[in-house]
Amino acid sequence: MERITWNQFFMAQCHLLALRSTCTRLAVGATIVRDKRIIAGGYNGSIAGDEHCIDHGCYVVDNHCVRTVHAEMNALLQCSKYGTPTQNADLYVTHFPCLPCTKSIIQAGIKNVYYATDYKNNTYALELLQKAGVTVEHVPFDERKIDFLSDEKLHLYMTMLDEMRQAGVAPEKIADLEKQVTEILGKQLQK
Repeated sequence: MERITWNQFFMAQCHLLALRSTCTRLAVGATIVRDKRIIAGGYNGSIAGDEHCIDHGCYVVDNHCVRTVHAEMNALLQCSKYGTPTQNADLYVTHFPCLPCTKSIIQAGIKNVYYATDYKNNTYALELLQKAGVTVEHVPFDERKIDFLSDEKLHLYMTMLDEMRQAGVAPEKIADLEKQVTEILGKQLQK
């Protein structure tokens, strides 16, 4: 098994947190790290005790859901709530932060922002981060790395392809399906 880097490890945490999101428009997760230790995590969702988008739909104003608190803000607020300093910490997030989150990230003293996916990257946010001396790094993340059922899926695909061979399906069709399985799972099929 390949050992993942620290950046990939913390990005994986963000993607796991995003699975807790209650937003139906975009699931986002964020992790705050200091000295290679996670100090907080957050995902986008409603405030504690309020209705969730997954239950009642998004509350959209000016093309933005106002029901949710963004993942980055939830992580920063968790630090605030429990008295955990964020000065010189790193923030990992599944998607590039919006402008309001960027301002909060800077004000909280975050020194490095790592994000997996470009998402409406605001040029003013980038300018503010640069002026504040916050390092921004794109860390591509392959979500298949946290697919805990990938081996079971591979076994199922191999069984299905073998049964198709035995049933006389054209070799070209099977080769095409094998290629698709390899692309989906990111693993070479072993015959």
